[in-house]
Amino acid sequence: MTEAEAGFVEAIPLPAVMIRRDERIEAANGPALALLGQGIRGRHFITALRQPGLLDAIESCLRDGSPRVADFLTNDGRQDTTYRVTVRAVALESGRGVLVCFEDVTSIEQIGQMRRDFVANVSHELRTPLTALIGFIETLKGPARGDPAGQARFLSIMESEAARMNRLIGDLLSLSRVEADERVRPTTRLDPAEIARSTLHGLRPIAEEAGVTIDLSVPDVPLSIPGDEDQLRQVLTNLVENAIKYSGRGASVTVTLTAVDYEPRVRGRGVRLTVSDTGPGIDQIHLPRLTERFYRVDSHRSREMGGTGLGLAIVKHIVNRHRGRLRVDSELGKGTTFTVILPAG
Repeated sequence: MTEAEAGFVEAIPLPAVMIRRDERIEAANGPALALLGQGIRGRHFITALRQPGLLDAIESCLRDGSPRVADFLTNDGRQDTTYRVTVRAVALESGRGVLVCFEDVTSIEQIGQMRRDFVANVSHELRTPLTALIGFIETLKGPARGDPAGQARFLSIMESEAARMNRLIGDLLSLSRVEADERVRPTTRLDPAEIARSTLHGLRPIAEEAGVTIDLSVPDVPLSIPGDEDQLRQVLTNLVENAIKYSGRGASVTVTLTAVDYEPRVRGRGVRLTVSDTGPGIDQIHLPRLTERFYRVDSHRSREMGGTGLGLAIVKHIVNRHRGRLRVDSELGKGTTFTVILPAG
């Protein structure tokens, strides 16, 4: 290989390998050496690459000169990594060679998997109430046709299942709207203390019915942050409703607003909103996944209480849109605290 040919391979920003017609690796740039190993130059390409799909692509390209595409799977020590590999014939002084370039498409594969998982989860969540509705409709048309007491009982369950589907669709639409606006930062100045007062006023009847007390603590000084009022109400409603649902009768929920002159997480003045409860707490193993779509600590209990598994995912996206931070602290038997940190400027 000439100096110009070697320089060409080195100039490619992706991991790249040049293979001669005799199937030896003639050249490899720095990224390729980091990916495949430092001692691959001069070796037969089979000993360096080893994956059947890619080997077939290289052999076919060497044979007929037609371009090929293959996948190369590896692990970087933290996660599985997927490379889309393009194989192209090139003319070398020594004859036809093959240029093999590796493009990291792991993030694209992960996005695709997330979409497939999301569709599967939505389908599963909708199928359960739909199956129940279809079953009860068949019962009402058949065995329960002349049973008024049974009809009333079945209609009540059908109403509950339909309401569950309606909540799920509402949360899906809400999540879609939040994701669409996530890159657009709100600019309207709001008083978070006033939002907290009015939101908790509407939630007190739910808390009283559940046997849970709610306390609010706000500073005496006026507060002002840029934000979307409806979305911030949604954040507080979701967090407080979760605290009420899962704390249990006799528990208490405390909502606290604090002004911070310098908040490192937002690199400036900020406001901290904390929602703390005295409930049973959450095992540490669940905390990193709480904001994942459809992730539930207790799936059966969550569905019984009307949860869709999307509330905290919506909270996370709203907080991201406001350029804020969300933190969860919990310990079994010692309650849970959600902290939302929002920039004040």
